[in-house]
Amino acid sequence: MSVIQVINPNTSDAMTATIAAAARAVAAPGTEIIAVSAAQGVPSIEGHFDEAIAAVGVLEQINRGKAQGVDGHVIACFGDPGLLAARELARGPVIGIAEAAMHMATLVATRFTVVTTLPRTLVIARHLLRQYGFEHHCAALHAIDLPVLALEDGSGIAQEKVRQRCIQALREDGCGAIVLGCGGMASLARDLTQEVGVPIIDGVSAAVKMVEALIGLGLSTSKQGDLAWPLRKTMTGAFEHLN
Repeated sequence: MSVIQVINPNTSDAMTATIAAAARAVAAPGTEIIAVSAAQGVPSIEGHFDEAIAAVGVLEQINRGKAQGVDGHVIACFGDPGLLAARELARGPVIGIAEAAMHMATLVATRFTVVTTLPRTLVIARHLLRQYGFEHHCAALHAIDLPVLALEDGSGIAQEKVRQRCIQALREDGCGAIVLGCGGMASLARDLTQEVGVPIIDGVSAAVKMVEALIGLGLSTSKQGDLAWPLRKTMTGAFEHLN
């Protein structure tokens, strides 16, 4: 049996529930999912400032998961906030949902499109495409121009905008797959895949399966080089509890 900690880097319990359901829907028998929200931070992550704040909450939860003996971790925000710092801190593998979704997309299509929330987050997605080496695989990036928490307001408007944008992308972009660019979209992938007839990839599900695979292979984050354990230093003030 393996235990995977799925971290929602924002403080929205409703979004954590959405993420948890998606993770549990694909987890293998014998995999336990522990889904948590950031204990402090921002209710949604929609920019560089939000990501910097959220990264601290991610590291706090990584520390807690490590103390609980979890086998691996998922960072369930499409900006992958604090990913490399989390890998320094964790014993088991740590996967971000943007990284996972982009990897999966290249395994099932030669070109993919990203559909996300606010236009300002498109810049962050472009940075990640470049960082992960997938820039030339991405046909286009689109935003539905609604905030993250619109996915949790119960109106269904954001979900319909995602659906329409996916259909438009398939018509216009020449893509073979679509990556959903927000953890709050996790519940949409399966139905959209059936409707539009191409792989619609949710990073939460993709990341859970990648962590399972790494655990099954006995692989964890290397502690050689830049991802070695953090250097011991005395932290003060708001970070004192991380000592």
